[in-house]
Amino acid sequence: MKTIDLHVHSTASDGTVSPAGLVAMAAAIPLCAFALTDHDTTDGIDKALAAAHSIPGAPEVVPGIELSTDFFGTDVHIVGLDLSYKDPDFQSFLASLRQNRLEKNQAMIDRMQRGGIPISYEQMAVVFGEQVWTRAHFARYLLSLGLVSSIAEAFDRYIGDHCPYYVAGKKISSAKAVSVIRQFDGIPVLAHPLQYCFPDTRLRTLITDLKSAGLIGMEVYYSSYTLPQQRYLLSLAEEFSLLPSGGSDFHGENKPAIHLGSGTGNLTISPKILLHLRRANPSARTPSESV
Repeated sequence: MKTIDLHVHSTASDGTVSPAGLVAMAAAIPLCAFALTDHDTTDGIDKALAAAHSIPGAPEVVPGIELSTDFFGTDVHIVGLDLSYKDPDFQSFLASLRQNRLEKNQAMIDRMQRGGIPISYEQMAVVFGEQVWTRAHFARYLLSLGLVSSIAEAFDRYIGDHCPYYVAGKKISSAKAVSVIRQFDGIPVLAHPLQYCFPDTRLRTLITDLKSAGLIGMEVYYSSYTLPQQRYLLSLAEEFSLLPSGGSDFHGENKPAIHLGSGTGNLTISPKILLHLRRANPSARTPSESV
């Protein structure tokens, strides 16, 4: 049975596989669709679409995004699917987010320099070019310097939340991200809701807030989630009239244990998940029956 993956990253942000490479990988699995959901950028979507057009029987590429947001001091991620991503106003909005991220990254570089780490914006740019840099890029840079033995260690010792060189930066609210995705015809989905380590009452507060802003879906199926966790999230989705979504959060070598389509080996997402999300989107012009 063919499956789908609605949370995937490329080299346009912090993945290590190119958009075209993702299409080839997805075709080989085979997936019938995957969503390219890079951080704060849609730069990889046209490249993925072009690659899909060149491969007979290639999977559908779903235009997507992953936005980093703030919910009372916690970094919460919102995925957007089926966006009108070429809209100039949407691209202007993303440009403002990338500027905020640039300022945050420079602040992290400054803090590392003060800590004696040999790093500069120019050195990072030589290695990573003009990608949208996330903390995964800093982790790989620290690994290249020999300061850590793994990306996980870089997060644990240097750049994870509450670590010496982490800078939170400016973020939009989670509810704002949901409303913007809806404004540009997309399907807003709360990404990996258990990753925020909220107690049940706080998670319900978050979902209530986002539902009021127009949230349509929630990631119930995710690489690290157990069956009991999936059942818990399914019950929450039903309680709040949300549709389940899911994805691997594939990043290539930046998260080497996670595989496209199958996550850590236990992920199976039916094409019906995407079909139901599309049918629930009031902005959809003609809900797709193709997947």
